[in-house]
Amino acid sequence: MEPLFLLGMMFVAFWFFLLRPQQKRERARQELIRSLRPGDEVVTNAGIHGAVVEVEDAVVWVEVAPEVELKISREAITAKLGGEEADADADDEDEDDGDEQEQEDE
Repeated sequence: MEPLFLLGMMFVAFWFFLLRPQQKRERARQELIRSLRPGDEVVTNAGIHGAVVEVEDAVVWVEVAPEVELKISREAITAKLGGEEADADADDEDEDDGDEQEQEDE
């Protein structure tokens, strides 16, 4: 009975420390791939940085320089850095904070 219990505990530990984290990473990766939109800044598994111009079923068009677009497989996208909209929102917030501080100082 005891060896069966130890075997079960080893399986639980294996699942908790190895399988579960891998499943979470894979779900997050699939969500990243599904959430790609034009304007998002991305990095590919080859280390190419660029902005998404167009999203198709299996490929993404990424602009890496002015008037230079690459056709990349969706699966090759490894990270999303943010987009133009996120940068614009952050700049607006920074400007608003500065105005409020100037008014408080007076």
